[in-house]
Amino acid sequence: MRKIILLFTCMFGISVFSQIKVLKNESIVEIGKDNSVGLYKKEDRFTVNYQDLNTANLNTFRSFSFQNLSGDVSDLYQLITSGFINTPESNIVLELPNDIIELHYEKNYGQPTVQFIQYINKNKKYVGKSQFLNKKQVDKIFGKLNGKSSLYDKPGTMDNNGGKPSSNQASTASPSSSKDKKSRK
Repeated sequence: MRKIILLFTCMFGISVFSQIKVLKNESIVEIGKDNSVGLYKKEDRFTVNYQDLNTANLNTFRSFSFQNLSGDVSDLYQLITSGFINTPESNIVLELPNDIIELHYEKNYGQPTVQFIQYINKNKKYVGKSQFLNKKQVDKIFGKLNGKSSLYDKPGTMDNNGGKPSSNQASTASPSSSKDKKSRK
């Protein structure tokens, strides 16, 4: 009887492991991070992750993503930093493929700061808010202080040789369309 149970256990264990499939490991490159806000790159997609301060549960993290079609990452950085110099009278509204993002500027302790306000799935009922960020924090998140801002225009697939593209990768340029760009209202 013990041998039958042992045989059944071994056969069950083999059948469970045969269902596991190894997937391709795609690397995510951290461009920059400060406290609970970070900018990451995966292939040709950039993602901003942040801790949502708009929820009662402070362990809620949200993100929004976009592609760097015609220098959109640099344009977003320039748009944010120009708001530190000339503070806009109202929020700057950006439409992304899946979300609407508002850049909300406020002075905190006399220093200009910006906050990401995300309307999740373009629905005004579901709102996420990041912490307020000053200029130095924005520079750190966008990789201006650590030199990783040079990764904006590099090919998306990276290997483990310091963020440099491997020698067997061909870079392909895709035509950008105005429909895919974020619009500023």
